Amino acid sequence: MRTNVRLLAIAILLATSSTAFAADDALAQRIANVEQGLEAAVIVQGAPLQRKKLADEMARLGVPGASVAVIHAGEIEWSKGYGVVTPGGAAVTPATLFQAASISKPVTAMAALKMVENGALALDRDINSYTKLWKLPHQYDDQPVTLRQLLSHTGGVTVHGFPGYAAGKPVPTLVQILNGAAPANTRGVQSRGKPGSKWQYSGGGYEVVQYVLAERSGIGFTQLMRDTVLTPLGMKDSTFAQPLPAELLPRAALPHDAAGKPIAGGPHTYPEQAAAGLWTTPSDLARFAIETRRSAAGQSNVVLSQSMTNLMLTPVMNNFGLGLQIDGSGQQQSFSHGGSNAGYQNMMVAYTERGDGVVVMTNGDRGGELAGAIVRAVAAEYNWPTQRTKMRESVPVSAAALEALPGTYGITGLGDFTIERSGDGLRVALRKGPTEPLYAGPGGVYFVTSMDAEIRFDGPNNSGRLTAGSLNAPFTRIK
Repeated sequence: MRTNVRLLAIAILLATSSTAFAADDALAQRIANVEQGLEAAVIVQGAPLQRKKLADEMARLGVPGASVAVIHAGEIEWSKGYGVVTPGGAAVTPATLFQAASISKPVTAMAALKMVENGALALDRDINSYTKLWKLPHQYDDQPVTLRQLLSHTGGVTVHGFPGYAAGKPVPTLVQILNGAAPANTRGVQSRGKPGSKWQYSGGGYEVVQYVLAERSGIGFTQLMRDTVLTPLGMKDSTFAQPLPAELLPRAALPHDAAGKPIAGGPHTYPEQAAAGLWTTPSDLARFAIETRRSAAGQSNVVLSQSMTNLMLTPVMNNFGLGLQIDGSGQQQSFSHGGSNAGYQNMMVAYTERGDGVVVMTNGDRGGELAGAIVRAVAAEYNWPTQRTKMRESVPVSAAALEALPGTYGITGLGDFTIERSGDGLRVALRKGPTEPLYAGPGGVYFVTSMDAEIRFDGPNNSGRLTAGSLNAPFTRIK
């Protein structure tokens, strides 16, 4: 009898072990499929879909390191680091710290909404009613700017983004940044548009939020974010401290330019903490995304209530909610945010109902293209309904366009891009780095394959608009 019991126990153990090994093998294959299945954002109709290897794309784009966390069935299914923190340096691991850049904004938004729920702030009250020493200048005195508008980029507030401060450069106070006073390297923050009339991305607006949160809480922004969001969500590898404390610097991925060279002096300092100051890991941002989804479903409300989270995920204008871009509906609804600091490019995207998502962080100026390709590889492997490669029709570039379009164009707050003629076609450099083909599509639209973006020349002197996701920015010809 005892022998039979022992044999049964051994059989159960072997069966359990076999199942575990099979699951491990399946996951390893999934990871390998992602690593070998990077796809372009767009393919031209009739062209084959080409899949590239992650290591090859990192080398091509001059990105030394990348880190990925994949969410599946509502949990982090796997996380992995690739490459190195800098050439010749330590390997990137899931615990390596990166600058989150603008993904700092939705984390800040969650803290602001927590203060709304606590009664310390109101979404639709004049933001200047909360400040004593500094007031947001605004053009329309009869229409005050509100917290809801600042969080959704609808307050008409200036200053798109911030370049940060290189090593050795003086770092301004928050009030100096808001006033555009030395040593700040950006203009002062003010509301120049009619509040609520249009969507205009503004890192400056989030600096107003930072000022209000710090003054209203009385404990300082870094501690407020730690106590309100980071610690409750278990984001133990995250901090808004700027600059990064010396004891944490050995854990950080160092920033690199478009050529893959280290940025002199290491990471820039971002006193613009709410807009760009978070240091974190993909796994910690995945925890933020998971809690957002669970809270929206009423399954876990560690920071926000279900109703407040759903308000956060409700578009205000231009598919943008309170801190997050919102796309689709039902099983296809996703929330996302990208991030771009000097030497860091990142992407976070997750579904509200499906329980899937991915966070990618890189330490290179051309890492945005890499991050997008990784997101699409994950989407393909996990059979997501969106975030996939798009197919577009291409038509010949007209002789008039070949003659008129080459030149340099400027987008306020985002820099320049150049177009040049190449035989019977055009090439463009939308980001730092080499040019790529600029394709003409039906209806006068132009597009590239490295990102899902459109360029339309519909204004005087070949001015127009560039659209990419929630971005809808006018550009003018410089030369």
